[in-house]
Amino acid sequence: MRAATFREVFAVPEFRPLFGTFLLSTIGDELARVALTVLVYARTSSPLLSAATFAISYLPWLMGGPLLSVLADRLPRHRVLVGTDVARAVLVALMAIPGTPLPVLLALLFLVALCGPPFESARSALMADVLEGDRYAVATSLSGISLQLAQVVGFLLAGALVAVFSPSAALLFDAVTFAVSALWLSARLQRRPAPMADAGEGPRTLWQATGDGVRLIRRTPRLLAIIGVLWVATLFAYASEGIATPLVEELGQGTTAVGVFLAANPLGVTIGGLVIARLVPPHRRETLVPYLVVLSLVPLLLAGLLATVAGPGGTSFALVIALMFLSGLGAAWQIPLNVSFVQAVPQAYRGRAFGVAVSGLYGVQALGILAAGLVAEGLPPSGVVALSGGVGLVAVVLPLLAYLRTQGSVAGERAAAGRSVP
Repeated sequence: MRAATFREVFAVPEFRPLFGTFLLSTIGDELARVALTVLVYARTSSPLLSAATFAISYLPWLMGGPLLSVLADRLPRHRVLVGTDVARAVLVALMAIPGTPLPVLLALLFLVALCGPPFESARSALMADVLEGDRYAVATSLSGISLQLAQVVGFLLAGALVAVFSPSAALLFDAVTFAVSALWLSARLQRRPAPMADAGEGPRTLWQATGDGVRLIRRTPRLLAIIGVLWVATLFAYASEGIATPLVEELGQGTTAVGVFLAANPLGVTIGGLVIARLVPPHRRETLVPYLVVLSLVPLLLAGLLATVAGPGGTSFALVIALMFLSGLGAAWQIPLNVSFVQAVPQAYRGRAFGVAVSGLYGVQALGILAAGLVAEGLPPSGVVALSGGVGLVAVVLPLLAYLRTQGSVAGERAAAGRSVP
């Protein structure tokens, strides 16, 4: 099977609104995060409360991501997308009212964040529904690349709006992005029945449906292997982000270098994603996953050792940045792993399965960053980076062996798991 082109992906009518609203909402979200941080800090002068505004957006995924994601299978997915966008447009518009008390502002932010799990699960599942063959892999790469660019645009736009107008104006702009997204999706998406009903599932409570999704993953060795690689590799590959500032200081650089350090990995992911999607034949991508995972971790080990041995200096910093970029290239394993995950999940369970996978992903990212910060209390930051790469290489061996062992087992496992879950 040959690789799909970007033209072929955009030729699918329903992909265009899914992709366009994804960019629009991402820009609006990053804009709102900056605006809220500025607003909360201006009112309280508290770095802790300012940071809490970021943490709130992760709470729904950590506390109830799998439960909320059931809605993406229980209801028609186009209705979930439109409904959550309308709700967020109204809630963010209320947040934009000048003088809103801080507790009310944070409560509204939490409600906005509650819309994230069902929306993202429905969007991811619907992408797999409307894109066939290699088009889904190319679309996944394109979405990941665009996410990085949209975040940059959102941050830059936020800075301009907050500086020229006010945080309330930035929040109002965010509300408009959700309203436009809802109208676009409502006008361009086909009406499909709820996946659970279409698959013949009887009445299920949210808890029962959530349990079905968890049991599907637990009873499918292929899904367990994919999630194992995803969570373990992410845990160690991104832990160094939590100690970027002390590491840059150890290398003798100023605060502006923190942004350069943090940007190196996403830039590598962007270029690696393009290479995987456009230059690697579809049948080869899955076999590259173990090599790419190793490529994402070995540079961390080398970067930590280099920083420890070389000490402060512009040359050592440049080499560390180059290694972080190389680690990002390896992190393109996310694309074939995502495709393998979709292929192993029955259509009616995709929303719930995505919810479990993404909730765990948020959890391990937070755990890795916290662990890196904790270890850095007793070790130099460069030593922590080296440990994250070295320990990660050891920890990911078993998940990768399971991943290799279960290759080629998708069809039989999926059918058996889908029959046995209820």
